[in-house]
Amino acid sequence: MKISKNIIGLLGEKADFYLEHVCEKITKDELQTPSKANIDKVFVQSNRNPQVLRSLSQLYNHGNLGGTGYLSILPVDQGIEHSAAFSFYKNPDYFDPENIIKLAIEAGCSGVASTFGVLGLNARKYAHKIPFIVKINHNELLTYPNKYDQTLFGKVKSAWNMGAVAVGATIYFGSEESNRQLKEIAEAFEEAHSLGMATILWCYTRNENFKTEKKDYHAAADVTGQANHIGVTIQADIIKQKLPTNNFGFKEIGFGKYDDEMYKTLTTEHPIDLCRLQVANCYMGKIGLINSGGGSKGESDLTEAVTTALINKRAGGSGLIMGRKAFQKPFIRGIELLHSVQQVYLEDSITIA
Repeated sequence: MKISKNIIGLLGEKADFYLEHVCEKITKDELQTPSKANIDKVFVQSNRNPQVLRSLSQLYNHGNLGGTGYLSILPVDQGIEHSAAFSFYKNPDYFDPENIIKLAIEAGCSGVASTFGVLGLNARKYAHKIPFIVKINHNELLTYPNKYDQTLFGKVKSAWNMGAVAVGATIYFGSEESNRQLKEIAEAFEEAHSLGMATILWCYTRNENFKTEKKDYHAAADVTGQANHIGVTIQADIIKQKLPTNNFGFKEIGFGKYDDEMYKTLTTEHPIDLCRLQVANCYMGKIGLINSGGGSKGESDLTEAVTTALINKRAGGSGLIMGRKAFQKPFIRGIELLHSVQQVYLEDSITIA
């Protein structure tokens, strides 16, 4: 298998572990795998109207990954979710929202996802140059004591008016407010589709009981997989999810429906198999799974980003949505990191496991 020396070097002694793995529980033949024909194979016969198909086509055919079936999205809503000072102190240039859009364009991203304020302020200058994804709800950080709830920050029609091709939203599955969020976002996605926009759902889990004395199961493959399955049920066109870090969430937390045979039949402990379970919950890959890049840790960011991309691609996922690892660095280094991630998806020798 001829793989870029840069990728091999970053993986180090774990190269064979990631590159030679074959998924034997849920096989690649059972999946709808990413390709340039994704929209024709999945959405043409669906209830999505022609305007939605055009919006999806704009996302999948823009930037360095255009026409591959994969996505590289820059998301920057941390100014609300994590506070602006904390998010931007490493690179204060990003207090100016135009620089967020410039980074996405220069890095050849498929689209840029941000707030009403960020994208609205620059809509006339850039909406025709890169696909806009407006994040319509947020967990604001200023309420004291902190609460964990997603609040709508604007109307779907406003995103459409600024030329956005898609709206994004978060549901905190497992939280006390999740039923309200589910209803709100299902209605918002229905309106977005009626206006011709695509929909992307951040399928995150939030419940203090998901963290036991033994482990934190917020990113367990079985729990996040079920969040994905609810997300595709409300007709999200793309699912955003954290890369799974473990499994057996339902069993160890002691709730929901589970069976020991379920785990044996569907997955193993290998990271690619765990991510494959997330993909399977997205209608066997018919709805694209993009994994998040996680926070910035400094020197290890490049290795972590490439590894995440490799796991996602080999599992049958549809790309990465990576923000902090890129924008919390100098502009040029952020571009280089995003290009390294994109190279994983452009490397034909890296195949579906």
